[in-house]
Amino acid sequence: MKLYYSPGACSLASHITLRELGRAFDLERTDIRAKTTESGEDFRKINPKGAVPALALDSGEVLTEGAAIMQYVADSAGANDLVPPAGTLERARLQEMLNYIASEVHKSYSPFFNPALTEEAKAAQQKILNARLGWLETTLSDGRAYLTGAAFSPADAYLFTVTNWSSMLGHDLSPFPHIEALRARVAERPAVQAALAAEGLTG
Repeated sequence: MKLYYSPGACSLASHITLRELGRAFDLERTDIRAKTTESGEDFRKINPKGAVPALALDSGEVLTEGAAIMQYVADSAGANDLVPPAGTLERARLQEMLNYIASEVHKSYSPFFNPALTEEAKAAQQKILNARLGWLETTLSDGRAYLTGAAFSPADAYLFTVTNWSSMLGHDLSPFPHIEALRARVAERPAVQAALAAEGLTG
């Protein structure tokens, strides 16, 4: 397998998941603006959507969208503790959380990367983002260690990845102490540290 990624982008969650599972894979850095890969390929020929992550499978097929990639690599690894079995309520809860992060949290960060965003629009968008994070903060206030309960899952990798963007965007996470505590727990995991180092995001 080969994971096409951009440092610090949402592909980091898939990268973390692969390392958590101990899967064998290659990495290829991708310039998502120029749509080229590190080896000089036209990335649009690999993923016509032009976005990371994209996972090239050994079969020659390419899988896209982080939530799909993370669940696929976990399921195809066989017995593992990273995702609950398909068809269970616990698995549906994981999918619920992944979908919420993708559609509500991730997409609430996206406008901040628009250089044309006015200060007024930025303030309005921060209220939207904070409301989305507020629901997660409340969810974590019941004492659970991770988003879906006691065990780490791809949802935690995904939330860790997108909330990393707060520091570069000047967004304050201090009103969300449970999220900050979760981020600290995730950051301590060896697979996370290895993924960050491989993407040049440490030190």
